[in-house]
Amino acid sequence: MPRHRATPRLRGRAGVKQRDRRLKRTNYLCEDCEALGRITLATVVDHTIPLSKGGPDTDENTRNLCDEHDAIRTAEQFGFKAPTPKQAIAINGRPIDHNHPWNR
Repeated sequence: MPRHRATPRLRGRAGVKQRDRRLKRTNYLCEDCEALGRITLATVVDHTIPLSKGGPDTDENTRNLCDEHDAIRTAEQFGFKAPTPKQAIAINGRPIDHNHPWNR
């Protein structure tokens, strides 16, 4: 497996301004959720080609994602198992999903 030289990341105030500019591009919304017809706040500016794999730190190489989609995309990029989706829990502490074993 070829080793890639990591692309340096912009830090400090300049990095904060860059992140804010990138999030504004999608009105601070998750691009993957939007493709699914959902509206979710984006919390992560993700690099399509990771900086650690030699991807450029350019706006064209970024996408805005929520935490859930960032975990899924990161798993895909680095060959990890995709995280299991979060289970909704009712106020009584039982899972809301009627197919959950506790609700059978």
